[in-house]
Amino acid sequence: MEIFFLGTGTSQGVPMIACKCPVCTSPDPRNKRTRTSIHVVMDGLHFQVDAAPELRLQCLRDGVERADVFILTHGHADHIAGMDDLRRFCDLLGGEALPVYATEEGISRVLAVYPYAIMERPLVKGYPAFKLMVMPTLLEFSQGTIQSTLLPHGGINTLGLIFTERSSGRKFAYYTDCKRIPREAVELARSADVVVLDGLRPLPHPSHMSIGEAVEAAKEIAAPRTLLTHLTHLSEHSELAASLPAGIEPAYDGLKIAL
Repeated sequence: MEIFFLGTGTSQGVPMIACKCPVCTSPDPRNKRTRTSIHVVMDGLHFQVDAAPELRLQCLRDGVERADVFILTHGHADHIAGMDDLRRFCDLLGGEALPVYATEEGISRVLAVYPYAIMERPLVKGYPAFKLMVMPTLLEFSQGTIQSTLLPHGGINTLGLIFTERSSGRKFAYYTDCKRIPREAVELARSADVVVLDGLRPLPHPSHMSIGEAVEAAKEIAAPRTLLTHLTHLSEHSELAASLPAGIEPAYDGLKIAL
């Protein structure tokens, strides 16, 4: 299994517009954070999770050249705004519609923002086409499975995703944009090799876990390796890394993990 961290930043991105703080002006590339999305490959099958506004640039930077399935964790702008750029993957699938899995809330947002893309095949070459489906609790492919669970995120639920590759048995849990990890989600993630958690900032937030809350959740799940994502400019990468307990670290744009 391969995991590409395409983006690890908050909805404002880092650097932020009109901000001259030490993080926003840092020369460390790990402090340059585009909006959060990941790309997961299980035995050659490519899953794109969320479409940040910078999706095209993220894919060019990290060499992502295929997407067989798209999963939208929720319909907020920083996760859905790049979906029009998925049109290229429809071309590369031979002009087929891209399967899109989401919650009911996510599907309603896609319908509202991209009504021109809801069809069985692209209207013409170069156009997007999305085949919308509600994400089941278990999605099975010959290459592996994806389990889903709901995570509270303000007034909506986000999809938490657990990828298990069939050939290797490797397991990866991805829990972005959430205020807490319910008991069911903790149990699903317990045997994961790597877990990714929302860790917005040091300060509390009404709809995201703070870094302290994410650390406590990581301790409960007890994975060998935990990474924090959706980070704001309130966290400098090297300082945050040095402050975290063993086995917990901040993710950064361009990070690639092979399991």
